[in-house]
Amino acid sequence: MFEDVKAIYKNDPACKNIEFILYPCLHAIVVHRYLIHPLYKLKVPFFPRLFSQLMRFFTGLEIHPGARIGKGFFCDHGFGVVIGETAEIGENCVLFHGVTLGGTGKHTGKRHPTIGNNVFIGTHATILGPVQIGDNSRIGAEAVVINRDVPPNCSVVGSPGYIAKRDGRKVHEPLPVSVYHLRDRAGMKD
Repeated sequence: MFEDVKAIYKNDPACKNIEFILYPCLHAIVVHRYLIHPLYKLKVPFFPRLFSQLMRFFTGLEIHPGARIGKGFFCDHGFGVVIGETAEIGENCVLFHGVTLGGTGKHTGKRHPTIGNNVFIGTHATILGPVQIGDNSRIGAEAVVINRDVPPNCSVVGSPGYIAKRDGRKVHEPLPVSVYHLRDRAGMKD
């Protein structure tokens, strides 16, 4: 929890004192990390989903009980955020409101994004499918990434998303097709 509090101070200049205790993202992640996800891993029926829906009601963040979220998570103005069951979020990641880490409905098993460490995802960005978002990448506001991987150290913008910056240099490159998507198209299963 300490890393999540530090993330609030680091990423929101408006937080000047003990205000961090009022942040919905802190409430959502603490309850998810210390109650909901452990119950889910123990295969306790009903209650993990009940508690996640209650947190959705109180915080505006919908985090599936199965989602795995690393330390230092910060979600600024988190209303409307959706994080799917098999989503994985690395350490020190920032999401803004309206972000969706969802599935396409065409995959089984691993069907939600895997977000690396130190990733920034802007307002209303949509990332769908079992894709990989590389470490230190930035996904711009309203960008759409579907069945495409994002290499490390890249900035992605647009709909459909494309690489606008790689390793600090401006570029205009298409995103590579996700390995999971290629496997599904070839008829291979998880």
